[in-house]
Amino acid sequence: MSHVLPDRLAPGVSYPLGASWDGLGVNFAVFSANAEKIELCLFDPTGRKELARLALPECTDEVWHGYLPNAHPGTVYGFRAHGPYQPQHGHRFNPHKLLLDPYARKLVGQFRWSDALFGYRMHSNRLDLSIDRRDSAPAMPKCVVVDEAFDWSHDTRPNVPWGETVIYETHVRGTSMRRHDLRAHERGTFSALSSPEFIDHLRKLGVTAVELLPVHAFLNDRFLVERDLRNYWGYNTAAFFAPEPSYLSTHRLDEMRIAIRQLHAAGIEVILDVVYNHTCEGGELGPTISWRGLDNASYYRLIPGDERHHINDTGCGNTLNVPHPRVLQMITDSLRYWATAFNIDGFRFDLGVTLGREHTGFDPGSGFFDALRQDPVLAQRKLISEPWDIGPGGYQLGNHPPGFGEWNDRYRDTVRRFWRGDAGLRPDLAARLTGSADLFNRRHRKPWASVNYVASHDGYTLADLVSYEQKHNEINGENNNDGHNENCSSNWGAEGPSDDPAIVATRARVARSLLATLFVSLGTPMLLAGDESGRTQQGNNNAYCQDNDISWIDWERAATDDGRRMTAFVARLIALRKQHPLLRETRFLFGDREVLPGVHDIGWFDERGEPLSTEAWQDTEGRALTLRRAGPGRDGETEVLLMMLNASANTLQFTPPAPQLEWYVLLDTAQSDVAPYALTAPQLSIEAHGFALLAAQPTGTADWFAAWRAAERVLATPPAEPSGIAVSTAPPDEAIGNDEVDESDEGPPQA
Repeated sequence: MSHVLPDRLAPGVSYPLGASWDGLGVNFAVFSANAEKIELCLFDPTGRKELARLALPECTDEVWHGYLPNAHPGTVYGFRAHGPYQPQHGHRFNPHKLLLDPYARKLVGQFRWSDALFGYRMHSNRLDLSIDRRDSAPAMPKCVVVDEAFDWSHDTRPNVPWGETVIYETHVRGTSMRRHDLRAHERGTFSALSSPEFIDHLRKLGVTAVELLPVHAFLNDRFLVERDLRNYWGYNTAAFFAPEPSYLSTHRLDEMRIAIRQLHAAGIEVILDVVYNHTCEGGELGPTISWRGLDNASYYRLIPGDERHHINDTGCGNTLNVPHPRVLQMITDSLRYWATAFNIDGFRFDLGVTLGREHTGFDPGSGFFDALRQDPVLAQRKLISEPWDIGPGGYQLGNHPPGFGEWNDRYRDTVRRFWRGDAGLRPDLAARLTGSADLFNRRHRKPWASVNYVASHDGYTLADLVSYEQKHNEINGENNNDGHNENCSSNWGAEGPSDDPAIVATRARVARSLLATLFVSLGTPMLLAGDESGRTQQGNNNAYCQDNDISWIDWERAATDDGRRMTAFVARLIALRKQHPLLRETRFLFGDREVLPGVHDIGWFDERGEPLSTEAWQDTEGRALTLRRAGPGRDGETEVLLMMLNASANTLQFTPPAPQLEWYVLLDTAQSDVAPYALTAPQLSIEAHGFALLAAQPTGTADWFAAWRAAERVLATPPAEPSGIAVSTAPPDEAIGNDEVDESDEGPPQA
């Protein structure tokens, strides 16, 4: 920026929004339909000293704009908005509050909680109907003008087909905070994501994509800061275009770009978990950070006839007014920015139902969905929705438009309950194993639309799922009232850690069976980071505020013998999925194609090898199931697979169904490290809570040991750290369980 600041700005242009450097100066443009004046505030490079306030001289189509000659990247700025302070009419303009540019690409400085951040006097009897006249700038971070130049010409996005995708859900900070082989300032940052050791870990596992919890700059809730906690998950967005500053060890945006390039070079896609359903400003008693001060009535959905209060379909105090054209533009501009300026491969939409809400309710043909599906850039990215919110009609699993994957909590709960030994689950499990056709087989959608998981950041880890029956969230400071009460879990005889060999063995076998089920199911599998080595959160199922060892990946455990064996087992599962196309079929199956004499593309049997009758499907005490799949193998050769599931409390003898084939046991969760072998007996003994995968190839010979050898390589190499159902015999409709709305990710609502 020039040392001599002008008295006024040139008119500039209304597009693009945000701060745009053209080599000669910077154009500033910001939307507000109801402001009377907007000022540009310029600061010194530290953001501590305000140097000038200059009014944006023009307003075109409700966009205020001005041009600052001789300004350059590194210019530090914010806005102040003048207009009516009439909360009862939805207007909360207060020029004493410094506001972040909704399009800011980078922030400098930190939020410092102060009563000055609020537009009203905190202790007034009139609450938010009062106005606070203190300057909030000392407590606010500031926006920074950036130069977006980066050479992407040699970067090739992996473009992994949906049917071959394996997602690894992780957290930028939690991934590396316990990586003692990194320098301290690099831990918890994008720099650590690009480390060869971490990328090698991903490659050995065989995952094809990392899904990062929110990386947008976020605000730590005041009530958490007062408890010496922090909004670790980051579902509290303060800037939709700027990365969280603490995730950049170098304070340079290119650090994130370099990490993405390194992951792409390894064939790994990057998916961002994004939060466009609400902002960090909360309800009417929340702080004034950006959108509330710029145009509360436009950016947020307000209660008709009571515009003082926000519609709260998110459980977080406010709901973005997505149907508003400028708000929708802001969201799609943000997505397109990450897709082009950072070559991001996909997005997972937190509370995606909120984004699809029109004024009449959720609509799969909403403006948001239509905008993304027709966009030449965004339509080519992977799009995943969390298909619920807490608003009216908020559970919409399976009701999203083509082109979207959806987090399938029906899959999660059914698989958990089946392996827990619950009664009457065979029909629903059959649907989940085959891509949840009952939910997704419409509008030419494919099985990959079901994003399958048994654990995610929200809830128990896999290790805790088999170790705890009651949540243990006391450390969150909410008297253990937060988090889900029903987790479909079992401790198998003792709550928490146990030295009992029988309990330890059962837990390990159930965990392996859960993972095996995940990776043989049709759909898109998602693995929670750390589950490959047994990470625990000590029974905490809502660790959103735990920025510590509870949430971070435990690389020390990963280096133990148990951790390495578990990691090798997961790598073997993923390798098996890649080697057998039948496990990643991209069509729904109906059992109407005869692949071999007497063998259809899909068939269901009991442990005796007998086809399941209608009565058998209705038998609520049936806890054994055999699924047979047949079709083209790796080289077009016909292949037949058997999946044998024993969720009972006893060892069972499973008989392969007719016709007789030469079977090979590829996997048995009784142990993690048994090499494949030929089944020479007429039956296979499967332990309680056990799973087995068998294969036959009537034409040709397969390399049955390939996945085993890949897993052995993982085991031999120490980690870098410390050194739908649609089948011929369909289960009855009444067997399908009730839909239950999942809670949002963000922890408790803001005050």
